[in-house]
Amino acid sequence: MLGNHGRGLVKQVFTGPAKVLARLGVTPNQVTVVGTVLSIAAAVGLLGTGQWIIGPIVLAVILLADSLDGTLARLTGSSSTFGAFLDSTLDRLSDGAVFGSLTFAIAMQHAPSLERTWAFIAGLISMIGAVTVSYARARAEAVGAQAKVGIAERTDRLIVGLVGAFLVGLGLPLWVMAIALTWVAFASLFTVAQRIFAVKRELSGK
Repeated sequence: MLGNHGRGLVKQVFTGPAKVLARLGVTPNQVTVVGTVLSIAAAVGLLGTGQWIIGPIVLAVILLADSLDGTLARLTGSSSTFGAFLDSTLDRLSDGAVFGSLTFAIAMQHAPSLERTWAFIAGLISMIGAVTVSYARARAEAVGAQAKVGIAERTDRLIVGLVGAFLVGLGLPLWVMAIALTWVAFASLFTVAQRIFAVKRELSGK
């Protein structure tokens, strides 16, 4: 998965900036909040207004920096359960802003057509799926089970959605966005199903 494969490289890239922030007294939770505000602002202000060239680029940079808070926490020894909770919760807001803004732009910036309807529906499912994937894992842990399985991580789903938007911004047909969001929707729902069955197997064996 893209998220797993990129973690080592991202850690190396952001160790330097994290050290600077640590010397300035910036906390991991502050980085988390600022990153979320920036991602929501970029999603609504750029993706939501149909700026699908600069928007995906800006969001991609913010997405890469998403690991900065975790790197800072490890460097300063300030990792905490609340920090993990805050990061996971605010990630859902960012996800909703990204897919919600894409879906809004699809509805408002494109003429009625089969591909617009398809992309719009896939965008709605992607929004719901992004939240449900996380909720399934949280509920599993609440009942004493693990639900880390899934064919696509958050990073994978966001990258596919942003790449689809970028390609359409370059002039490719809206079908590209429809296909990208269909994959995101499918990956999200399939991951939810995987986690449901994984939890069922684990709880049945207890």
